[in-house]
Amino acid sequence: MSQTGSDEFELYDLRVEVIESGKPFVMHAEPGDTFDVIGGMLAVLPFIPAKQRPTHPNDWMTTDTEIASPDPHCGARLRITRLGKRRLRHADYSAVPL
Repeated sequence: MSQTGSDEFELYDLRVEVIESGKPFVMHAEPGDTFDVIGGMLAVLPFIPAKQRPTHPNDWMTTDTEIASPDPHCGARLRITRLGKRRLRHADYSAVPL
């Protein structure tokens, strides 16, 4: 690729596919399940597990629903809303015994 005066750049669109490894599955997915990553808009991912977990009432993760884009020049804000609690079992999500 040659460098030009353009501000364009390329990213690969990705397909993430569940494949078998010969070991038992713990996650709730089936071989062949997929999701696509289109463009570069994954900045919110680090906040997802933190918002899913119970937090102290005074923790900002409890009260703040909007986060700013990590790009300091971007004015976008992202709202993450807790919809409701769901009870899960460790054994359904981890192969490591308690």
